[in-house]
Parts: sequence; structure tokens; C-alpha cells
Amino acid sequence: MPHQIIEYSANLETRMDIQALVDGLHENAMGIDGLPLGGLRTRAARRENYKIADEHPDNAFIHMILKLGHGRDEDTKKRFGEVIFDALCRILEPVSSTSPLAISFEIQEIDAALTFKKNNLREYMAKRRN
Repeated sequence: MPHQIIEYSANLETRMDIQALVDGLHENAMGIDGLPLGGLRTRAARRENYKIADEHPDNAFIHMILKLGHGRDEDTKKRFGEVIFDALCRILEPVSSTSPLAISFEIQEIDAALTFKKNNLREYMAKRRN
């Protein structure tokens, strides 16, 4: 159940292609051993209302959360985090090298008893491979 959720300040849309960010992070995660493809979701949420640091209008932010199902050891989660954060920073480098940008990332583990899911994506994926 790896979900990558990207929050970003609306002022970033004039500096970068948000869909390219989503695409790049999704492709990166597809290549990480241990993240099940059938549960992978990557999405971005534009934030219209925000204040950053000294409130200068050029200030921007990206905050990314990786939500994972319960049960992986700390080393595995740390490896996921390092690979994903490296990709995030690499994709954002053209923006961060020319304008003020706060980049943050965290991993959240979801309690197995408190998550409810239903999906048939794996069945459709299997059919498409045949």
C-alpha cells in the first residue's frame, strides 16, 4: 500500500511541470524492490493557502508523504526513504537551484487494524499482461 502524496504551494506551477514530478516519482517508486506495484499510488495536491518563512511571495514548498502498510523493518523503510528523497531532490533541482524552495519528506506507517481497502487493480493488471 505505498501511497506517495505530494503537497505543493500553488506558486510552483509557474516554475515546473507538476505532472512531470508525479510521473518521475511514480516511475522511481516502481523500481524500488519491496514496494508493491499494485498498491502504488502517486498524487499531488495543490495548496492555495499557505505562508512560508518570511512570507516572501517567491518562497515555495513541497512536502511529500510516503504512506506504507505496517510490518517493514526500520532499515527497509529508511532505504525506501533515501531512494525516494534522492529522486525528489533530483527532480526539484532545477527549481531549488534558482528559487527559494523548502523540500520535506516523511514516511508514515499505517496501522493494519485501522485501514480499510478494496481494489481490483491487481486482477486487471494480470489480465493486461496476458
